Amino acid sequence: MSTLARLGTTQQRLLRQLLMAPEGCSVEQLCERLHISHNAVRQHLGALLARDYIERGQARPSGGRPLARFRLTEAGRALFPRNYGLLGSALLSQLRERYGSAELEELLRQLGAELGRQEVAPSPQAPADEVARWLAERLDQLGYEAVAARHGPEQQVEAFNCVFHALARSVPQVCRFDLAYMEAASGRRIHHMECIVRGGHVCRFRIGTPLGAPHED
Repeated sequence: MSTLARLGTTQQRLLRQLLMAPEGCSVEQLCERLHISHNAVRQHLGALLARDYIERGQARPSGGRPLARFRLTEAGRALFPRNYGLLGSALLSQLRERYGSAELEELLRQLGAELGRQEVAPSPQAPADEVARWLAERLDQLGYEAVAARHGPEQQVEAFNCVFHALARSVPQVCRFDLAYMEAASGRRIHHMECIVRGGHVCRFRIGTPLGAPHED
């Protein structure tokens, strides 16, 4: 169930009204469009403000006291479905057909590495458990639902949500993006131990030695 679907019916309707009004709506306008009282509108607005789905916009003159207006935040807009997967899958499939699997994999590796180098991570020489915690936190922020985990003497990261699941099923080279991103971000070798797309229960990554170390594990 989507986050939008978990909200009450009236709050969903209110958010849709704001989606169709880029400049925002006043309380009075929302009362008229939703056919509910001022108090009810204000209660719903308060709940949505607290969750950062809406914000106060610029007040508009009304001939008397300026009317406060409310509009969607980026978080509020993100509640509405966006089907990037269909376009992404089509683009990657076309690239693979035109340039071949090896070239596509290298392109995704370069892209992941470029984005990973923009992160501010612990030193690659930091203890593996510190690197694993940082990497899990970063992946969790990106929607991977990730946690740091220890398997015997090894420090690993487990991700319970493959954010590229649909893409990776049709274009498995996408996994190279994840690995390159994590290696560039952490400065450590990352070993893909288990993969959801390939039938695993989680996507599991082992933290290896620092990149460029004389004896890679």
